[in-house]
Amino acid sequence: MSVALAHSCPALVLNADFRPLSYFPLSLWCWQDSVKAVFMSRVNVISEYDNVVHSPSQEMRIPSVIALKDYVHMSRKPAFTRFNVFLRDGFQCQYCGEHLRAEGLTFDHVVPRSRGGRTTWENVVAACAPCNLRKGARHPQESGVRPFRKPRQPNNHQLQENGRAFPPNYLHHSWRDFLYWDSELESN
Repeated sequence: MSVALAHSCPALVLNADFRPLSYFPLSLWCWQDSVKAVFMSRVNVISEYDNVVHSPSQEMRIPSVIALKDYVHMSRKPAFTRFNVFLRDGFQCQYCGEHLRAEGLTFDHVVPRSRGGRTTWENVVAACAPCNLRKGARHPQESGVRPFRKPRQPNNHQLQENGRAFPPNYLHHSWRDFLYWDSELESN
């Protein structure tokens, strides 16, 4: 198998309940890690690519979907990171409503740190640079710039649901059933 082809064969990693470990970023393993997990009996292969890897004594189709044999419990409290703040806020400036990529966002302290505001889930929101600059080190009442939603600490389930709204650039056909099987269907 060519090196370029090998890089295009990631495996979707499902928890033991057949749900992705993460929707955003999507839980993917490179083909080498997925093959290693198969040989160590840590996963079940659900679907495979047509591509094959060879060892001196064996041949194996590369897994495209794998499920962990042991269930991984998710922490109830997600890590407080810049990315998770953006994900909580839907990659949307909480002051003007513009949707941006992570590179186009900053985070803003609703109550500025210089005024006693803390860096917590309840005081930090996603903001575009112009809105962040316009608000400056002022309270929302002083600046006239208020967040659309009161910032709150999300749980992992909320972040996962938000992440489902941002599909990755690449979706292999074998992944689709596992990414959206529990979505509500539209009725006509």
